[in-house]
Amino acid sequence: MRVSADRTVCVGAGLCALTAPGVFDQDDDGIVTVLTAEPAADDDRRTAREAGHLCPSGAVRVVEDVEGTE
Repeated sequence: MRVSADRTVCVGAGLCALTAPGVFDQDDDGIVTVLTAEPAADDDRRTAREAGHLCPSGAVRVVEDVEGTE
C-alpha cells in the first residue's frame, strides 16, 4: 500500500488525521501531511483506506500493492 496526499487539493477538513492518526497529520494551516507513505501495520492500513474514502476533497490517495509485491 502506498499513501499520498495532494496538498493543493486539501480543504483542511481533518478527517484523514482523525481517522488515521498514525498515517496522516495536519500542518499549522490545517493542510494534510503524510506521516507514513507505506503503512505496514494492519490497523494503519485499514484506517488509511477509510480516510481515503472519507476525504471530502479527494486529496488523500491510497494505492493498494499488486498481490505478491508487498
